[in-house]
Amino acid sequence: MGTVFAIANQKGGVGKTTTAVNVAACIAEAGYDTLLVDVDPQGNATTGLGADRHRPPGLYDVLSGEVEAREAVRSTSVARLSLLASTPDLAAASMELPRVAGAEQRIREALAPLRTDYEYVLLDCPPSLGALTVAALVAADRVIVPVQTEYFALEGLAGLLDTLSLIQRELNPRLTIAGMLLTMHDSRTRLSQDVEREVRRHFPSLVFDTVIPRNVRLGEAPSYGRPVIHHDPHSSGATAYFELAKEVAARA
Repeated sequence: MGTVFAIANQKGGVGKTTTAVNVAACIAEAGYDTLLVDVDPQGNATTGLGADRHRPPGLYDVLSGEVEAREAVRSTSVARLSLLASTPDLAAASMELPRVAGAEQRIREALAPLRTDYEYVLLDCPPSLGALTVAALVAADRVIVPVQTEYFALEGLAGLLDTLSLIQRELNPRLTIAGMLLTMHDSRTRLSQDVEREVRRHFPSLVFDTVIPRNVRLGEAPSYGRPVIHHDPHSSGATAYFELAKEVAARA
């Protein structure tokens, strides 16, 4: 039975998709069968792996019952890494799910047949605490919270933690926080240093040791449709995500 990780934060632009794509790729490169599920209607994880998000089937087709989950899974250019894509129809799911009884269970139910196929499943969540994110958190065993090392890093974290506690209490008691991940870190600036110190002070047992640096190669890689470990395996970004993948596997 594979471990399901959700990568979630209601703030946008904090590195959720970059983390989902690159951790999934690193774990797969280490020899583990891995599935990346793009739960974000924007579909950036899908295009970041070079897949056509306008080609069905995708996650929406699975959630709507039109196809079985295994029929929607695609292979990628990374050995042992598969993708359940976001297609344009997924935007409708965020409006439809709240009107469906038991909607918060839909992703968990849809992915249930796949948990025996993969050792790791990673869910790239939308930048919100809406219906799709809640459903992803209900489906997950662990959650990774990317935190950008900038001024508003701590803003909103309290709300996110409250939401996680509510989901743990009411919907998914097995959900735990795998860790908070400091992203877009520039060690040359006082601001990044101060934010890192504050996050580690507030959440000493939750923050991953690995810090993801600001790195041009990380920003370039999605435009080539591949993870940074294939775009530039010797970059600081690739090195950081390899180290993070080890930490994630240790917390599975």
